[in-house]
Amino acid sequence: MMRRRPIARMAVTTAVVAGTATAVGGHMQRKQAQAAQAQQAQAAAAAPAPAPAPVEEDPFAQLEKLGQLHAQGILTDEEFAAQKAKLLG
Repeated sequence: MMRRRPIARMAVTTAVVAGTATAVGGHMQRKQAQAAQAQQAQAAAAAPAPAPAPVEEDPFAQLEKLGQLHAQGILTDEEFAAQKAKLLG
C-alpha cells in the first residue's frame, strides 16, 4: 500500500496542474479576444468617414458659369466650346 500513495498523489497533482493550465489558457484566450475587439472598435472609430458623393449641378447652371468665364476672358473660345460640348454630351 505504500507504493500506491505516491502514484495517487502524482495523479492528483497532474489533474490539478492540467486543470489550472486549462483555466489559465481559457482566460488568456478571452483576454486576447477582448483586446482584439477593442482594437477593431478603435480602428473603426478612427477611420475617417467616406467623403460624400459630389453633387452634380444643373447643366444649365454650369453652362452659365462657363459663359461667365468666357465673357471674363478666362476661357478661350476653344476651351469654352470643348466644355460646352462635354456638358451637352
